[in-house]
Amino acid sequence: MNFTEDQKRFLEQWMDFLKIPSVSADPKYTKDVKAGAEWVKSALQKAGCPQTEIIPTPGHPIVYGEYLLDSSLPTVLVYGHYDVQPADPIELWDSPPFEPVIKTTQIHPDGAVFARGSCDDKGQMFMHIKAFEVMLENGSLACNIKFMIEGEEEVGSDNLEDFVKSNKEKLACDIILISDTGMIAQDQPSITTGLRGLSYMEVTVTGPNRDLHSGLYGGSVQNPINVLCEMISQLRDIDKKVTIPGFYDNVIELSKKERDEMEKAPLDLEEFKGSIGIDAVAGEKGYTSEERRSIRPTLDVNGIWGGYIGEGAKTVIPSKSHAKISMRLVPNQDWHEISKQFSDYFKSIAPDGVKVDVKTHHGGYAYVTPIETKSYKAAHNAYLETFGVAPIPKRGGGSIPIVPMFEKELGVKSILMGFGLDSDAIHSPNEHYGLFNFFKGIETIPKFYKNYAKLWNQD
Repeated sequence: MNFTEDQKRFLEQWMDFLKIPSVSADPKYTKDVKAGAEWVKSALQKAGCPQTEIIPTPGHPIVYGEYLLDSSLPTVLVYGHYDVQPADPIELWDSPPFEPVIKTTQIHPDGAVFARGSCDDKGQMFMHIKAFEVMLENGSLACNIKFMIEGEEEVGSDNLEDFVKSNKEKLACDIILISDTGMIAQDQPSITTGLRGLSYMEVTVTGPNRDLHSGLYGGSVQNPINVLCEMISQLRDIDKKVTIPGFYDNVIELSKKERDEMEKAPLDLEEFKGSIGIDAVAGEKGYTSEERRSIRPTLDVNGIWGGYIGEGAKTVIPSKSHAKISMRLVPNQDWHEISKQFSDYFKSIAPDGVKVDVKTHHGGYAYVTPIETKSYKAAHNAYLETFGVAPIPKRGGGSIPIVPMFEKELGVKSILMGFGLDSDAIHSPNEHYGLFNFFKGIETIPKFYKNYAKLWNQD
């Protein structure tokens, strides 16, 4: 790939950003998360944003910036996050997670940057700062722009809602622009029009008051790991439907017409299986793979542990076992209600001889954005201009709980202009983000502002 001087500079800055291990989930990285916030503030200033500040919260800080051209113009609020997922398991990375390197792949022949946060969300968020810089330099900025970049997205954005509620005037805008999602392929862009909600739980099963010798006690007491596995197995039936009473009560079934529209998005099932190294797909009976990961609710075990896991053998019946379990939710499902239903049901299926504790970590609501709005049309036209192909509206399977919160508190919709790919391994070892995608994002985002301002002035 032949880089312009600006592209070389943008790439160097991006890789410098990725060296900061801004892991919000682990307290030992608190100073690094703060350094990430300071880096973002400095990047905004260097890009030409005159009003920037780091705003403390009870957790990690929020970076805010604004460039207001004219009160008669529409205002775009850019949201992103500078915190990243933990890099574990480190041993599965082909290169150190916070030492970014460029490698070519079959999907990214022009190269991709491998590092934790390269796509989620440092790379995608940084595109907006660079797009802003480009618009200022060539005099094409057509809207007022505000930035709100947080440091707690990967741990549930615990303090963002209070910040938004307390700063509604500061954050007043006409649309919120977010790049924390993906698109179908490099030659087929898409716009995410829906997100699933989330309920994230942790369970603990306690048996005896200490670890026991499995020879002396085995067969005469409950083994918390055995019990936990048996209880988890009861959470879904043979058709992969969730068995929690009331779980589906408020789920709205999509019409055949809507499901037929979804089928227009290309999905090569063999390619999908090959990309993640499996020989068969699985999921709720009666739905396609694409529907299962976008419009249907799910329940998955995200982690399970207990007993002895060191080298060699240690014959114990553990005192405790633990699991983290997440449920992806669809529109009309209340995550508070689902969390309670899960807790009640999980405790109800516990056998005698153990105690069960259920903890709700965090959650959020599902979100759907209409495709008839000026902001959606502006995004559609932007992709069409730069890719030469019309984007497909597509519901995503992930969750961004703050998006429905933004609409509730600020009264505006969000446009999800993602440029990542499913193969980018976000949240996994060897996360990466293609150079093509990064620079295409910087090229496309200014087109959104141009088109949005144009449509804004139309009746």
